[in-house]
Amino acid sequence: LSSMQSSGSKSCRCPSFKLREVASMYFTMIAVFLVILVVALQGSAPHGSDFPYKVPLDPQGLLELSWNVSYPEQDVHFQLLIRDLQFGLLFGMSDRGEFENADLAVLWSDGHNSYFGDAWSDAKGQLHMDSQQDYQLLGARRAPEGLYLLFRRAFSTCDPKDYLIEDGTVHLIYGILEKPVHSLQAINISAIHRGLQRVQLLKPNITIPNLPRDMKTMEITAPDIVIPSQETTYWCYMAELPDNFPKHHIIMYEPVITAGNEALVHHMEVFQCAAEFDSFPHYNGPCDSKMKPDRLNYCRHVLAAWAMGAQAFYYPEEAGLAFGGPGSSRYLRLEIHYHNPLVFEGRRDSSGIRLYYTATLRQYDAGIMELGLVYTPVMAIPPGEDAFILTGYCTDKCTQLALPAAGIHIFASQLHTHLAGRKVVTVLSRDGREQQVVNADGHYSPHFQEIRMLKEVVAVFPGDELITTCTYNTEDRSRATVGGFGILEEMCVNYVHYYPQTQLELCKSAVDPGYLHRYFNLVNRFNDEEVCMCPQVSVSQQFFSVPWNTFNRDVLKSLYSFAPISVHCNKSSAVRFP
Repeated sequence: LSSMQSSGSKSCRCPSFKLREVASMYFTMIAVFLVILVVALQGSAPHGSDFPYKVPLDPQGLLELSWNVSYPEQDVHFQLLIRDLQFGLLFGMSDRGEFENADLAVLWSDGHNSYFGDAWSDAKGQLHMDSQQDYQLLGARRAPEGLYLLFRRAFSTCDPKDYLIEDGTVHLIYGILEKPVHSLQAINISAIHRGLQRVQLLKPNITIPNLPRDMKTMEITAPDIVIPSQETTYWCYMAELPDNFPKHHIIMYEPVITAGNEALVHHMEVFQCAAEFDSFPHYNGPCDSKMKPDRLNYCRHVLAAWAMGAQAFYYPEEAGLAFGGPGSSRYLRLEIHYHNPLVFEGRRDSSGIRLYYTATLRQYDAGIMELGLVYTPVMAIPPGEDAFILTGYCTDKCTQLALPAAGIHIFASQLHTHLAGRKVVTVLSRDGREQQVVNADGHYSPHFQEIRMLKEVVAVFPGDELITTCTYNTEDRSRATVGGFGILEEMCVNYVHYYPQTQLELCKSAVDPGYLHRYFNLVNRFNDEEVCMCPQVSVSQQFFSVPWNTFNRDVLKSLYSFAPISVHCNKSSAVRFP
């Protein structure tokens, strides 16, 4: 500790190896005594109030992470609260939440002294001290609620062993050391209590718009339900707007989480039901229950979506999301995903979403448009693929027909695939050249989907193209995965939130079915096993009978890259633009 403090006056970004190994604090076996440290980093550690983003790391809430993002400095400051420190912990990031090939900050104790260092794990999960120390410890402080560790990490470190912090989803991993360890290498990561949490670390630095004086709130919350004692539950609850509720604009929403359940409420969505039905049955129960009325499947228009770690969502000052009034259903469906891996029993919950709305309508109605691939089995992924790519097009012809001359402005986006999705990106193309990325997630997880505000508003004009590409992994599957609505089928969608609202609600594509028919003919010509081409056999069944050798895989990839496409350029009534 003394050597650490004496070196603190020098501006040293890479402490020596000995200094790193004996980097911090002193434990006694009776109580933990921690001295606030400040390592040389051009100033002191930020105060707790400087951490606007917060998420529980573990289901019990023993580890709580807060952070802030500095775009000028290109770094993230972390504050980790450890409520019940034993003999240390691991915290870090990896591609998809694995503990192999991970980038880690490690605090460990041998029972007498404590150490902090930047480490990495190899393909076998063995830990190694990193020769370049990029997790920089800023300080530690004891509080009644536990121990706070403060440290920083640059987005990019130019260290091949380090994780590159990018826009989109980040898989955070943690491990708790319950016994003393004599060295970093002695930590057996397969034998420790460990887990993962997904967050969007690089939050957009947006200006919060002014809110009107006549703003009102409405809470759409679960009615004091008992969370089922199982790992995963999707809970559905039907709510109603008041009779004769006139048109309003939603201008903001935020989560309402029951105290103590912060680690269990994984994500929530509020859907508005289809206006063509006069009434919807009341329902309060699991979404997959046989008792759930089928009519609830017609409640799919998203009004609000929140995922763990997200903050309040604000609409731009010039736009709001319309609800209420003529042509708008009074019925809303709240859907909550509970993640309860420790199978707690008897937990009661009244979580949900608080909508902020105004009767003073803003200049524009906001709209939601679907980009990507049509839900059809003609788009398929062979089994055993580690990174198979499918692309959906919103073409120049469609935007030329459907968008106003002044264009539209995209301010938020929600990416969506089913279980095989690994990456999603939408780019804007103009005159055949890529202009900018609308939204991208290189570490996408189907288990973490939220509406994300964009760092900058994207302007789209008539004649522009919006190209959405999804990457899938089917290494664990033995037959083809086709497009469709089922959870084991696939989707590739970007729900973009924009203003002013237009009639264009869906702008997607799929391969021309005639060319897919030619593909199956080709498979029959070059393979012993025949794919039945008879009319009564579905496209899905034809894909399931393809022998997936290298030739058939490569030809399918080429087909999807070069064959003509069928474009769906649809109005909200599902009628296509001519």
